[in-house]
Amino acid sequence: MAQSVIISCAITGSLHVPSMSPYLPITPDQIATESIAAAEAGAAILHLHARDPDTGRPTPTTNVFKAFLPRIKQATGAVINISTGGGPGMTMDERLAAAEWASPEMTSLNMGSMNLGLFPIADRIKDYKYDWERPFLEGSRDVVFKNTFADIGAILERLGKGHGSRFEFECYEVGHLYNLAYFVDQKFYDPPLFIQFCVGILGGIGAEIDNLLHMVRTAQRLFGNDLEWSVLAAGRHQMPFATHNILLGGNARVGLEDSLMIERGKLATSNAEQVAKLVRIMTELGYAVATPDEARTRLRLKGADRTNF
Repeated sequence: MAQSVIISCAITGSLHVPSMSPYLPITPDQIATESIAAAEAGAAILHLHARDPDTGRPTPTTNVFKAFLPRIKQATGAVINISTGGGPGMTMDERLAAAEWASPEMTSLNMGSMNLGLFPIADRIKDYKYDWERPFLEGSRDVVFKNTFADIGAILERLGKGHGSRFEFECYEVGHLYNLAYFVDQKFYDPPLFIQFCVGILGGIGAEIDNLLHMVRTAQRLFGNDLEWSVLAAGRHQMPFATHNILLGGNARVGLEDSLMIERGKLATSNAEQVAKLVRIMTELGYAVATPDEARTRLRLKGADRTNF
């Protein structure tokens, strides 16, 4: 328990559709409000996507990011982490557009191509708000989330070397850790590393504790002690895996991007509600919550004063 726990909060994401929850942030005002409240509840890092304010569909449009990023920065000290995954169907230039404009302290970086199956959700939704939602979910049956070695190298070059941004390396299977090890061995990136183990998403590794333990131990063998790790567990697995990972010495991520629930059968009414629940669990177990500046020091971030927003 020597180190405090870095809490990340993923505010809206690009996979859930608005019909799944009335509490999913859509507009820039909603995203900003939710982000500020999550930071006040204890999130040191805010992971951000954007959505079309009229339809709720994921969008790469820089002007939408411009409508909420400065407001969040002015109201919080949190580290702002912009997605480079974007959303299904976006080109690489679209995925990187907002981050290249913003020059953030941190961005996400997916460490391999994968199937990403949302289609089982489609029949569970009885009433759709927007025409795009059902085809969006069903279309994932035949979509590959593309992150080739060339793509990963380009992101490291354009955002890492180009902007001094650091990365949250999202690993959905053990092979993604070896992909990351290749880039570290080839001096594309210098530690410390911040790895997000992503479990419970159809197309990636399953949400089983043995899988998490295997990924943690594999990362420790590959990268040694110059490593921070966290866990993203989808849906009902969110809180149990967050708690377990903290007990292993790691960090944790919550947020409506990953789970729409606060407990079995009950929707979360906000991102802050999930952060507050995790903070309560942590403090009752004797763990301290990391401040944004502690996260900056441990992850060797460039500082909020060196961003473009």
